[in-house]
Amino acid sequence: MTDCRLCLLLLCAPRGGRTETGLALKYLLRKGFPGGRNASVPQILIVVTDGRSQGHVAPPAKQLKERGVTVFAVGVRFPRWEELHVLASEPREQHVLMAEQVEDATNGLLSTLSKSDVCTVASPDCQVQPHPCERKTLETVRELVGSALCWRGSRGTDAVLVALCPFSSWKRVVLTHPATCYRTTCPGACDSQPCQNGGTCVPEGRDRYHCLCPPAFGGEANCAPKLSPECRIDVLFLLASSAGTTLEGFLRAKAFVKRFVQASLGEDSRARVGVARYSGELMVAVPVGEYQDVPDLLRSLDGIPFGGGATLTGGALRQAAERGFGSAARTGQDRPRRVVVLLTESPSQDDVAGPARRARARELLLLGVGTEAMRAELEEITGSPERVLVYAGPHDLFRQTRELQGKLCSRPPPGCQARSLDLVFALDASASVGPENFARMQSFVRSCALRFDVNPDVTQVGLVVYGGQVRVAFGLDTHATHAAVLRAVSQAPYLGGVGSAGTALLHIHDRVMTVQRGARPGVPKAVVVLTGGLGAEDAAVPVRKLRNNGVSVLVVGVGPVLREALRRLAGPRDSLLHVATYADLRHHQDALIQWICGEAKRPVNLCKPSPCMHEGTCILQNGSYRCECQDGWQGPHCGKRSLRGDAPKARGSRRDPSQQLPRSEHPGR
Repeated sequence: MTDCRLCLLLLCAPRGGRTETGLALKYLLRKGFPGGRNASVPQILIVVTDGRSQGHVAPPAKQLKERGVTVFAVGVRFPRWEELHVLASEPREQHVLMAEQVEDATNGLLSTLSKSDVCTVASPDCQVQPHPCERKTLETVRELVGSALCWRGSRGTDAVLVALCPFSSWKRVVLTHPATCYRTTCPGACDSQPCQNGGTCVPEGRDRYHCLCPPAFGGEANCAPKLSPECRIDVLFLLASSAGTTLEGFLRAKAFVKRFVQASLGEDSRARVGVARYSGELMVAVPVGEYQDVPDLLRSLDGIPFGGGATLTGGALRQAAERGFGSAARTGQDRPRRVVVLLTESPSQDDVAGPARRARARELLLLGVGTEAMRAELEEITGSPERVLVYAGPHDLFRQTRELQGKLCSRPPPGCQARSLDLVFALDASASVGPENFARMQSFVRSCALRFDVNPDVTQVGLVVYGGQVRVAFGLDTHATHAAVLRAVSQAPYLGGVGSAGTALLHIHDRVMTVQRGARPGVPKAVVVLTGGLGAEDAAVPVRKLRNNGVSVLVVGVGPVLREALRRLAGPRDSLLHVATYADLRHHQDALIQWICGEAKRPVNLCKPSPCMHEGTCILQNGSYRCECQDGWQGPHCGKRSLRGDAPKARGSRRDPSQQLPRSEHPGR
């Protein structure tokens, strides 16, 4: 990093005994640097102390500095900062260091030397960057505890006076002092760890490197094939550059972007990349599409400075949506997909929900990359857990490159097109939801229905709404086409009143998810409940009853729901999805479809729900089933009355589970 010729003396206070820093400095004034060279060589004195000298340090420290000695004061444990500042050379914030912060202290020492005439920086690209830090001191302070009666004599008399006297206690407190630290950062060719799949990066000068690859990847650049995105996209990387993220976190984020650029972009790439950093304000450092040449883009990334300051992620998202894509923001069919990739390790100090929602409304795809502690906030920003990448450490971060590339070009997958399914939605239409949010739930159900092949042989869809009452908007076998289902969902009534999810689920169990009402034997069955949480306290038993009857249940809780009440409904497979707002429902559609398709692949029990009507008993037999009917009923599903009321029990014939229940056996038809 640096090239120095100097005399360096380390002065340490011994453990135990008295701290006589002043005497040590006077010794140096008399004897000079032990083994030191002539006066042409700069002299550096590093004093490691707790700053609690028993003698005076100011006069000898001043004389040493007047002789041209550069003094660094390094505090240990909880030093007395006033004394360290007296010892240190000017500017003092660059010559006072903290021993506990080893990396800060060593890098800060070299940074200060490289800025002076003592040393020269070996690389012109190395930069000395300030960043906010903290100093801590342990002080003894006097604290007023209260007052108590005390007796005092009066001069000249024998009288004793009684008065209230204050009494105090001494308390040791840790005080925090904001400060500025300095670091020197030098870009290296291997900083971004470009060699993948176990390859070793070997630097060749400042800008070049080569990879020693495992045998399986020996023929590929960087030990991996190009991940060039197949879709046409504009990507803006949004890097947190605040004090909470720290300089190390900011450098990690830059290295990740460099790794992505090196691994993903080539001459035939259809992606264009830009980079912005933010703390209090957004700064677009590399406009989207400005650099087509990868080496030029990498050099531009190296020059982006660390900012410090507050973490205002919400404001940065708002500004990124407004001006982050600049002239690259074309309109109409000619506009590529626009993506903002947020990298942050620090919680936002402003609201993120509103700006993120407005950014998504502008058709921006938001992706989040951060630590596990940031998962909840990133999910709120992106609108979906599927758009969040979390990492445990730097190496884990660099492994996210391929997954990020996949998410950049991902499109909503189709539903379970080739699988039969009986699907019922239950919508909370109570007063706690309100008509506006109920309309959002209707829109969400319409979007989900479009992902399935709606017809009597593949997917059947039903809808139940509940508020002051429970109403079946339409049953499973009511509508046989997409268009009919979409119209019926739009016409579902908003009910108001006080809702009960438990009552609605019992209604579905008894009157909707039954063979008599159109449910098909041998077909997977699922119920999706959308609720604001109120009225869900009584739903635990009905949910369990449905699941025991072979029906999968997913509960979607929206807003500040009663988490404990909903958690009891999740079941053994954690079938619970939480959405921040009703407006964000559409961003969780992929997760819902994935759950439904997963349930559609589970094995089914042909007798759950029972296909036998009028209390007939379903019996599994040789991969099929048969119904044993009660007195007075007969037929494959006990759906026909016997000619004689006292006839013996009719044995139902075996049924092929692929056969649909005859329409003639549906009551009321």
